[in-house]
Amino acid sequence: MKYYLVLLLIITGTAANAANLEPMLYKYAEKRAVADTDTVFRKRSISVGVNYGSDVQFFGRTGPINYPFLSTDVIYNTKTGFFVYGSAVKVIGYDPLVDEVDLGTGYFYKYNKKVTGTISYTRFLFMKAAADVIKSASSNDINFKNSFDWKIAKTSVTADYLFGKSSDFFLTFSTSKYIEPTWSIFDDQDYVSFNPTITAIFGTQNFVGKYSRDHINKFALYSIAEPLEGSPERPYNNGKFNALNYSLKLPIAYNRPHYTLEASWKYSIPVNVEGELKNRHEVFFNMTFYYLFF
Repeated sequence: MKYYLVLLLIITGTAANAANLEPMLYKYAEKRAVADTDTVFRKRSISVGVNYGSDVQFFGRTGPINYPFLSTDVIYNTKTGFFVYGSAVKVIGYDPLVDEVDLGTGYFYKYNKKVTGTISYTRFLFMKAAADVIKSASSNDINFKNSFDWKIAKTSVTADYLFGKSSDFFLTFSTSKYIEPTWSIFDDQDYVSFNPTITAIFGTQNFVGKYSRDHINKFALYSIAEPLEGSPERPYNNGKFNALNYSLKLPIAYNRPHYTLEASWKYSIPVNVEGELKNRHEVFFNMTFYYLFF
């Protein structure tokens, strides 16, 4: 049961999108903000990205089995800050060519040189033949993110409201330090950058209770005298707002004027894990390439 409970609910290609498969949109927006140049912000552009991840994570939650994935992303940015984007997700090892498609739109704004942010809406579309591990109880996400540049570091506060068959609210706090050495690798057009980040995620876990109500037969497989925690007879207190995860991420990127290749490692510590969910520390590896047309 613990495999189904974790994988059918939590290992989902949403991101949450703000925290979980991490849509490429926010990575691009952060890189534009880091550059802090009006030239980049005012230009119309198209970003195309490909990402490999060693495991899928949903707002700090994973299962006992690793599910590596591939995702592709396309983002169209207007001069005024509005953008539209699409993403396709493939969980490696399953039959469908594409398990999930995400579509969204939003606005990138800049209060001043220190304060930037995005507000966006994302719709998650799960393919009919997709493996159950990719299907989520929430199919919509409203995301609101603000970033504050303190010069010595950058702090971001992100609010996510996910809704559909179940609804959850998340707050993500992160602090990062962008480091760009003065030396180049091959010529004066390239550079290496580092952006170590500490993140804390807080939120509700109603997506766990939704699975319990929809899959009563899974609990019936166990011949026990007392109902299992998480079953309809013994529901979790999933509506409680709690700390969910703490993590440390170490990204290293090779940059040229139009593209970036980034490798990152993230050490994740889940907390307040409900019942059958697997509570374990985990190291994630991601490799991302994106190209910017402008």
